Amino acid sequence: APCPQWPYCRKRCSYCNFNTYVVPAVDEAAVRACLVREAQTLLRLSQVHSVSSVFFGGGTPSLASPGTVAAVLEAVAAAAHLPAGAEVTLEANPSSTSTSRLAGFRAAGVNRLSIGVQSLDDAELKMLGREHTAAEARKAVEVARGLFPGRTSIDLLFGLPGQSRDAWAQRLEAALGLCDDHISLYQLTLERGTALAAQVRGGALPAPPQDLLADMYQTARTVLAAAGFRHYEVSNFARKGALSTHNLSYWRADQYIGVGPGAHGRFVLRGEGGRSREARVQTLEPVAWMREVQSQGHGTRSRVVLSPLEQLEELLALGLRTDEGVTHERWGHFSPQLSLQAVFGAPGEARALQQQGWLVLDSSGLRCTWAGLAVLDSLLPDLLWQLQRV
Repeated sequence: APCPQWPYCRKRCSYCNFNTYVVPAVDEAAVRACLVREAQTLLRLSQVHSVSSVFFGGGTPSLASPGTVAAVLEAVAAAAHLPAGAEVTLEANPSSTSTSRLAGFRAAGVNRLSIGVQSLDDAELKMLGREHTAAEARKAVEVARGLFPGRTSIDLLFGLPGQSRDAWAQRLEAALGLCDDHISLYQLTLERGTALAAQVRGGALPAPPQDLLADMYQTARTVLAAAGFRHYEVSNFARKGALSTHNLSYWRADQYIGVGPGAHGRFVLRGEGGRSREARVQTLEPVAWMREVQSQGHGTRSRVVLSPLEQLEELLALGLRTDEGVTHERWGHFSPQLSLQAVFGAPGEARALQQQGWLVLDSSGLRCTWAGLAVLDSLLPDLLWQLQRV
């Protein structure tokens, strides 16, 4: 699953600490050539035969031209098998989603859209430093659903400074009136170095209390379940089977290739006779990344071979985020010698967590209960500790 990154934005949101850049002008032809070349190099190194999904993330990839998206997809299809039904997602901001632009992306091969709505309240959008209004967000989702019916996802943030549980419930109802069959919900995190964190730290905005955040999350799960959505991952909800193939591939610990500034990847370098999975991170700064791609074919800044234990730790931390959990089959793929049952069925932390109603270990595998999914971060240290001891 290749994940091309477009690192540029028109402005920086007040809560954002991602690897994004606001520049006066972008040499798109040069960036496109580098994305294509790096995709070709990394696909060759991995010797992947077939690609199940492609995800254009960012930054704001909807600021790239449809021609750039088409060029990257052509490179992927030339280097590996890209089936006709493969999921090709593009992240888009409501402020860069005119009908003609979205139609251009569809013609380029995009078949799924993820729209950063974040809020349907103008005051909240302003606080978040978003470029769009609530009306523009509504229009963008309507246009997208016309072009990508059943395959338009929206992102929403909750736990904003000063946001009440009732205000959140209203936002959610508004979103349900607008959305398609996939919603991603993210609790706002106040990251160091962001404008919003500084305002909260300085007392200009109130920090939301922890119990209110938990309450908002539970409210959302209940409301979405009642509306027919399956809570298939901690932050993701889908109905009518509209689960994201690409997102599931992360949580199932499949291989993926990160292309572009700051992109992350996890794959085996079969092209170099490798047998071990590597964690790779590409150079963050776009100009430096482009120089490296032009000189050596890729801009990988760090390569770390993951030990068998590290791979199992990732599998556990990611897999338990989903409602299916970690299946016996997938665990066996990474740990042929030691079964899930052998590691977590013995007396210890995992059994205690099962008795307390947070976890289930049965013939399907290991997974969180509905209650456990909401507090997964507090369960993981115990499980990882038990795994390390074994």
